Amino acid sequence: MKRLPIFLAAFAMSLSSLAVLAEVTQDAVKKPATDVAASADTTPMTEGEVKKIDKDTGKITIKHGEIKNLDMPSMTMVFRVKEATMLDSLKVGDKINFSAADLNGKLTVTKVEVAK
Repeated sequence: MKRLPIFLAAFAMSLSSLAVLAEVTQDAVKKPATDVAASADTTPMTEGEVKKIDKDTGKITIKHGEIKNLDMPSMTMVFRVKEATMLDSLKVGDKINFSAADLNGKLTVTKVEVAK
């Protein structure tokens, strides 16, 4: 009989913990989209040159300078693009300025513009 009050107290604490967890989870689900958008706006631009465009896979190969926010040295590499339409205005050989971020473990171009 003495175990029943202890069990009920533990059960009540579990329920209150689940309520707090549900609230925190809902907040976390809402925030990433705005955080990603905000970080894309503030991410520094990097100079690069378009080496290859693959519209079918939504990828672009860029020879680029140092990407400071990713702690990445100069190199040539393939990136995903945030939106496939970003590739429509680009062609191989274009000098560009772009921002890239690690989105869900994938290096992604979040903004791109042809350099003037």
